[in-house]
Amino acid sequence: MIGIPIGLLTANAVEWVFHKHILHNRGRNRDSFWSFHWHDHHRNVRRNGFVDEDYRNPPLTWNAQTKEVAALVAGAAAVTPLLPVAPFFVGTLYYSAWNYYRVHKRSHLDPDWARENLPWHYDHHMGPNPNANWCVTRPWFDQIMGTREPMNDRRLLAQ
Repeated sequence: MIGIPIGLLTANAVEWVFHKHILHNRGRNRDSFWSFHWHDHHRNVRRNGFVDEDYRNPPLTWNAQTKEVAALVAGAAAVTPLLPVAPFFVGTLYYSAWNYYRVHKRSHLDPDWARENLPWHYDHHMGPNPNANWCVTRPWFDQIMGTREPMNDRRLLAQ
């Protein structure tokens, strides 16, 4: 059962690394598969007060939400060979992928919920520095890596 906490830490580390190095670094290049994150998702969220309309529909069209789901499914498939030797670890990674999608989607459909429950993610999108606050589900690796930058005045968020 040690696989559960190791899986939670691994998932959060992957979330941080993937968001920072793939979605932002590679995503800034319009020719990259990952450009949807920076050029669609971030643009939509800034224009719409944290809401991303792509999440209102099922992930059936090729948009930012569908690409996110594809990446999560590919990640889950990549760890599946470890299932016989590390079932708790792999199960925790599966849970973490599902939870990531669930909370990320909810946050971009309900900004008030996001401000209350995922302030680090809200700060990533709406704060002054989009190159900080890389975690979505939990701020652990932002805290470990020193990239958690809380917005100073929460009263501005309600406007």
